[in-house]
Amino acid sequence: MLKVTESHLASFERDGFVIIEGALDSGGIEAARARFEPLFSGKFQTGLYPDEWNWRMGRDREDLTRQICNGWKSDLTIASIVLREDVGESCARLRGWPGARLGQDNVIWKPPGTKPLGFHQDDSYNGWIVPGEMLTCWITLDDTKAYQGTIEHVRGSHKWPIAPPIAQFHAPDDPTSDLRAAAEAGGIADYEIVPMEVPAGAAVFHHGRTWHGSRDNKGDKPRRSVIAHCISSAAVFHPTQISYIYSRYKKVNSQEMDESYFPILWREDGYRTPWLDDYVRNGRMAAA
Repeated sequence: MLKVTESHLASFERDGFVIIEGALDSGGIEAARARFEPLFSGKFQTGLYPDEWNWRMGRDREDLTRQICNGWKSDLTIASIVLREDVGESCARLRGWPGARLGQDNVIWKPPGTKPLGFHQDDSYNGWIVPGEMLTCWITLDDTKAYQGTIEHVRGSHKWPIAPPIAQFHAPDDPTSDLRAAAEAGGIADYEIVPMEVPAGAAVFHHGRTWHGSRDNKGDKPRRSVIAHCISSAAVFHPTQISYIYSRYKKVNSQEMDESYFPILWREDGYRTPWLDDYVRNGRMAAA
């Protein structure tokens, strides 16, 4: 179980990210790894397509990083990780929210030789919700090294202004170009990029304004991760700004976020979306 301590809170406030080891045990790691090839081959356990499927086996270039968004809707093992109550509680406590919803998840697969993902701020993409804030829980399924294209964070950049969405997210020639421009615009002459070198099963939490990305995998092993992007339990749809993907779940004449699509993982008053525990339990049984 993930547990946020006062030390974690202090590190997060200072750096904009914090590492908590032991989010997944060896059985959970192996079960999640086993779902990657079926998912990216289009073999969806629930019969539902994910909201975003950015790389398809047999169709796309082998040197591209693979990404699926909202794999929890398609795969019960992925669901059993990103819908956990302790993930939601940790995100809420780190960001100071009354609770946490799942905004979306990511399933990321970087085999050897695959290209970068551009450095960006998650909150740059959240104008369609109010408050437009996110807190990310990144769980690695492999031991990570800098040369393997692990996630990298810019220490303290959660205190920078929000920049526009970056020019190129997938396979940019220079993954740090937008980061450098943002630093220059903010008058920041010097900054530190920190590669996350952590054991399999570790969780790294980062603030929605923290600049982060990943470079080429120059190693001989894959780098796989499952990611929960949480938003406040109090979040609602923006009345006018649209996400071309996620605003499809907005009710007519309402800003309310439907828990069928944005479930509440944890709330300080003890509430949790009622169907989640059975759904997660099914995922754990499927992985057993």
